[in-house]
Amino acid sequence: MPERTPVTTGHPTAARRIPPWSLAVTAMFLIQLSSALSVTLITEVGPATTAWLRLTMGAIIFLLIARPRLRSIRRSDLLPLLGLGAASALMSVAFLAAVARIPLGTAVAIEFLGPLAVAALRSRSKSMIAWPALALIGVVLLTEPWHGTADLPGIGFALLAGVGWGSYILLTQQVGDRFPGISGLAITIPIAALCSTAVGVPGLAANFEWRFLLIALGLAVIAPVLPFGLEMLALKRMTPTAFGTLMAIEPAIGLLLGAVVLGQAPGPVQFIGIAIVVIAGVASQRGGTRAGVGDPAVAPLSE
Repeated sequence: MPERTPVTTGHPTAARRIPPWSLAVTAMFLIQLSSALSVTLITEVGPATTAWLRLTMGAIIFLLIARPRLRSIRRSDLLPLLGLGAASALMSVAFLAAVARIPLGTAVAIEFLGPLAVAALRSRSKSMIAWPALALIGVVLLTEPWHGTADLPGIGFALLAGVGWGSYILLTQQVGDRFPGISGLAITIPIAALCSTAVGVPGLAANFEWRFLLIALGLAVIAPVLPFGLEMLALKRMTPTAFGTLMAIEPAIGLLLGAVVLGQAPGPVQFIGIAIVVIAGVASQRGGTRAGVGDPAVAPLSE
């Protein structure tokens, strides 16, 4: 399906004046903040139930705000919608399962291999391949695999979350092109909640308290509601390559919030890894605005 070209009047809106990369960075910060704050709830009901509660509360919020018209869904929209819902569920459940076992910054670094693969595979410029390669070196330094004390299940969950994250990036852009605003998310987040029901309900049923719902509601506002909306807006104006490589700074954000919120202090080698992935992420911004959107108000990523 061809991309929809926005109608413009020559006067950029306030939203269009905001560089798309800044929307993505804000979304990353909120996602990692929600993950750090979720650790307490994870210890009480488990990672799968925590992810399901966040998705369910997020689905309710999206449905109340956007009120999607199901009749507007075409047959060709079904696969992208179902795929994005499933990818969102996989990403959320697997990542919190990883965070329950390994430090937040390490989990994000491993999960980042998903967006890294998207950036490398979708790049049409040979020069762009250098930045994912550089970011990979930083990811290795952040994970410090040479210590020999790695939690293999935790790493496995983080890798699985990376598969969900890479798929999420590609499918979010497809859904964003088909549905205006956040109406696509108001359909896919409920799908994600349904996909995670089987693994999420048992933990809540075994240890139910009303306060869990209130905690999950607050966490859902931080993520997925605000960041998923920001990411969809960003992906309307960015290439998957630019967005995927920009995600290189998310391990740094995760490491920072892990240290501040959870007391997971990074070592010297991890600080070097942070510097490397940030350099790669910043360098990848140049030329990352989507071609053909037909909007002169779209700001270049390098601004």
